[in-house]
Amino acid sequence: MQYSLKEILLAWFTLSRPAFHTVGILPFILGTFLAYKFNAAISLPVFFLGVSAVILIMLSAYHAGEYFDYREDEISQRFYKSNFAGGSGVMQAGRLPRSVPFWTSILSLLASGIIGLLLQFHFQTGPYTFLLGCLGAFPGFFYSTRPIRLVERGLGEIFIGFCYGWLPVASAYYIQTAGIIPVIHWMAVPIGLTIFNVIFLNEYPDYEADKATGKRNLLNRAGKERGVFIYVTLSMLACLTMLLAPWWGIPGRVIFFYLPFLIMSLFIAFMMLRGKYENRKMLEILCGLNIAVNLGTSLAFILAYI
Repeated sequence: MQYSLKEILLAWFTLSRPAFHTVGILPFILGTFLAYKFNAAISLPVFFLGVSAVILIMLSAYHAGEYFDYREDEISQRFYKSNFAGGSGVMQAGRLPRSVPFWTSILSLLASGIIGLLLQFHFQTGPYTFLLGCLGAFPGFFYSTRPIRLVERGLGEIFIGFCYGWLPVASAYYIQTAGIIPVIHWMAVPIGLTIFNVIFLNEYPDYEADKATGKRNLLNRAGKERGVFIYVTLSMLACLTMLLAPWWGIPGRVIFFYLPFLIMSLFIAFMMLRGKYENRKMLEILCGLNIAVNLGTSLAFILAYI
């Protein structure tokens, strides 16, 4: 079947899932903003190169997932199509060759590495710049890539919490200042917990497909009912750390900005405890709100310092 140029470009756009890049970009913006706030100056070339590397690392991870999760995504697309799980569906629909995401994943990984070297050795952003990039690039690439495949070892969600929580905030601050302030470690806790929960909740729509293909992620290991306990516990911990943020020197108005997302968190937790994850339409809503909570957590920190 022949596709027009417009259809091919749309397929590439869909494959890259740009909306899901926000969960990495916003914490990076937070780290950059903190560097400006505490140091009164930032380098825009360093920022744009840094955020480009973050996008390329996420592309590498997402495209590797499209290639190596093909079978389970095919089942998921057929029986439980979701906007938040089951891949983009581009490969399964035959809109692009199946090999495409494999090679684009590798090329994106290499390109991010080149940027990391450029930042460290040309822009002199600090001796740990390339190492920080590797801490994000390799877990992202091997999240789905065989034979390591972190997603099947019950560890993938933990690495995601680190790579989308502490790492982008700390890395963004570091490449501007060659240092990391202690308050970033506290901020990383709720951001990391909420992105962990984003990945974890998104495993619910894929549960049957993952189980059928032997994909032993954390939810399949725990089961849906015990998964609710994991989700709610981490959600409450994230809320608690946000409410305690002023004790770490973060402006108290962060709680005011976080309040709408606190309400969302409590609503999602309540719906999960009531077993609403079995309702497809409700689960789709909860997954969407869950991403909003993660983005809102980073946004609340940014607004608190403006």
